[in-house]
Amino acid sequence: MTARGPASSGGDSTGGHGPDPDHARRARQEQDAAWAAGAREQLAIADAGFAARFDEGEDIDRLLAERAAEVDLLVQGAWQRAIPSEADLALFAVGGYGRGELYPFSDIDLLVLAEPEPSRLHAEALGRFFALLWDCGLPVGHAVRSLDQCTEAAADLTVLTSLLEARPLAANEHERRELQAATSPRVVWPPREFFHAKRQELLERHERFDDTADNLEPHLKEGPGGLRDVQTLNWMSLRTIGTADLESLVAFGQLGADEMETLERERRALARLRYGLHLVAGRREERLRFDYQKRLAARLGFQDQGGTLAVEQMMQGFYRNASLVQRIGERLLQRFEEQLEGEAEPEPLDRLFELRRGYLAARDAGWPRSPAEVLALFSAWAARGELKGLHSHTARALAEALPEVPDYASADNGLRRDFVELLRGPQPVRSLTRMARLGVLGRWIPAFQRVSGRMQFDLFHVYTVDQHTLAVLRNIASFGQPGPDPRFAMAHQVWPRLRKPELLLLAGLFHDIAKGRGGDHSELGAGEARAFCTAMGLGEADTALVEWLVLRHLLMSMTAQKQDIADPDVIHRFASEVADRERLDHLYLLTCADIAGTSPRLWNAWKDRLLADLYTATRLALRRGLENPIAAEERADEARQAVRGLLRERGLDDAVIEPLLARTPQAGFQRGRPDQLAWQAASLHGLADGATRVAVRQVSAQPGALEVFVHGPDRDGLFAAIVATLDRGGLAIQQARALDGPGRTVFDTFEVVPNDPERPPPHAAEVEARLVRALDGPLERVRPARRTLPRHLKHFRIVPRIGFDDATGGRTLLSLVATDRPGLLAEVADVLRQQRLRVHDARIATFGERAEDVFQITATDDQGHDRPLDGQQRQALCDALLACLEGENR
Repeated sequence: MTARGPASSGGDSTGGHGPDPDHARRARQEQDAAWAAGAREQLAIADAGFAARFDEGEDIDRLLAERAAEVDLLVQGAWQRAIPSEADLALFAVGGYGRGELYPFSDIDLLVLAEPEPSRLHAEALGRFFALLWDCGLPVGHAVRSLDQCTEAAADLTVLTSLLEARPLAANEHERRELQAATSPRVVWPPREFFHAKRQELLERHERFDDTADNLEPHLKEGPGGLRDVQTLNWMSLRTIGTADLESLVAFGQLGADEMETLERERRALARLRYGLHLVAGRREERLRFDYQKRLAARLGFQDQGGTLAVEQMMQGFYRNASLVQRIGERLLQRFEEQLEGEAEPEPLDRLFELRRGYLAARDAGWPRSPAEVLALFSAWAARGELKGLHSHTARALAEALPEVPDYASADNGLRRDFVELLRGPQPVRSLTRMARLGVLGRWIPAFQRVSGRMQFDLFHVYTVDQHTLAVLRNIASFGQPGPDPRFAMAHQVWPRLRKPELLLLAGLFHDIAKGRGGDHSELGAGEARAFCTAMGLGEADTALVEWLVLRHLLMSMTAQKQDIADPDVIHRFASEVADRERLDHLYLLTCADIAGTSPRLWNAWKDRLLADLYTATRLALRRGLENPIAAEERADEARQAVRGLLRERGLDDAVIEPLLARTPQAGFQRGRPDQLAWQAASLHGLADGATRVAVRQVSAQPGALEVFVHGPDRDGLFAAIVATLDRGGLAIQQARALDGPGRTVFDTFEVVPNDPERPPPHAAEVEARLVRALDGPLERVRPARRTLPRHLKHFRIVPRIGFDDATGGRTLLSLVATDRPGLLAEVADVLRQQRLRVHDARIATFGERAEDVFQITATDDQGHDRPLDGQQRQALCDALLACLEGENR
């Protein structure tokens, strides 16, 4: 092999042979440094020009190719300076650089093809070559291999993939063919093995990058539907068919012209996002992080409009790009498989459909001849249970027929009946999911198409609206599966009571369908739901139920998380609005499915029990009759009797039980659950007067979900000390209730869950011991932990809001809305301690980056009595809290 390239001036690379070798070496180093500085400046000027052309909307493929060509000149120039012209070495660009496309900060991967002796002989020259490139500021990755070493290295699928698109930079045609032969399918990775390995790699990559964090900050290169998917299809084509040119695939019949145009369009859109991301990040960055989303949207020319943020428009475009890449990619994977395995004998199913190698396929090449045959496809698919999927030719025919699918308002009654039958048939949620994924649902319900790929720029909604909707529907479907879903305490008991389960599915389908239009999405969605149900021929009662569920789908969640559901008045108001048992059953199931479908981390055992408690209390209120609301004293008497019974079951006699119940404040019997009160009372058995008792127990099957109980003498700062200790222990408080016990004692209960679900949760005994140590001494020493604000929260600042109102029992209601952050509640509690205020009740609600907390607080007068805050105290507290929330005390 002989080094190739333009005439070289690098003869001095053989080392100095003059009378002063050191002088010659220093001179060469100075010349190299000057050359590298000039090359670095040349590339900076070129990149500034590329960036300006990008902003002007230059074709992305031209930019990528011209930048690669610009770097080619620098690499070849360094090669000419460092490598003797007679050296038996060859240079290739590999990886993405080998494809001839180069993003602003992408790696520049090089392969030097050299047999062992030339490699040893020219080791110093090669070192000089790579040093020149690094001095130019190029992010070079390199390998020096012989042909045999290339064959050995290509046993690694990643190495082979980078070599598939090797492009000569300083090599002749013979050397290029030698490299191809060394990694050919006859030598390593035959087509069938390569295809199956690459397909498995793709599936594993999708699973790895398809978690919730990636939904909010997607990976443009490696994520599902990203640029790596397009590259994988090219590599498969190159290995199995011999061409990576999409137009050639059209000629081979593997890809339709329309599919090729779509795939190319989406690839260019993704490439443009990636190029822009490198520019705004100022470095190699492939993940579309919050840090860059708004700046990139602005650079790409998006503007806020119609209630939709510019960044949301950009992200919706990305999700749609990725969805189409995935959709066409799946078809092409099937065709590659058939290319390798051959066509299978079809197995007829009915007059319209058959099975081909486990895929559902249309029998008639002219399918579909009507929209009814499109719905028949999903009906046949649902009836067959588990299939590998839809045959690629049928999927393409369906895509081509989408413009012929009418929206429901324009459809005839027969087509509407077919859709309703799908909802009532087997696997209705799978049918809706398949229809959504293949574009049919968006044609049938145009409002669904408008929310397809629509993200909301916050940390609460981790899925796009359409994906969230489908997740809600899947949760609803799980309620009817054999055996209870362990995530939900009562859903499997309520589900069988539904008269028409398809009505709940419709409510789930429409509950967020009006997101992003401006105005109240619940009201707008309710109107969409009524119009749809009426067109589908549903009766007025069924239509009204679906409409009400969409209109009030947030009612139960807000009541449970923001109000005290142990207060009979709260239950009575909620029951009055729900009005009947059927609405309650549907609303409870929809609420569970909605919260759990918003984020895997949002649903927890505490929310599950909270909703179950609200459901149970409301059901009893409806059974009693809204004209007969339960009185607080009556509720307390019923709870006291129930607690007596539970304590007797524990083996305690009445002589022991009555003193224990005397320690429990009356408000505890009015608000607590009998099992909770019995556990608390039993924990006080044997406790001396004036002593403090801490008890902790696990409250559900969810690891780390705990209930914490503290009883003892009241002290200034006790609530703040407990909160700070729990926070330092990695626990997030969901609810806190601080009751006044007899003789200036406290009767405090905290519901807590782990702060970080990725870490092992603390055990109940560990939390109990930590609290005992913290409370056994001066409380002033227990301070909130100082933490760094997580990166993702820096981009979602909410202007703090502090509000005051009068509460029952001579208390002041403090409401707080602010950006959530680690340790926020502990800091707020410390402010309340510094203001010498007592906390009697706390409702802690977090919605992504948004904290919405409510406290019942009092001040203490000179006689030690609790009283509401006056105007001056409210202002002082407001100022202190704002300083805390703005970070002045951090």
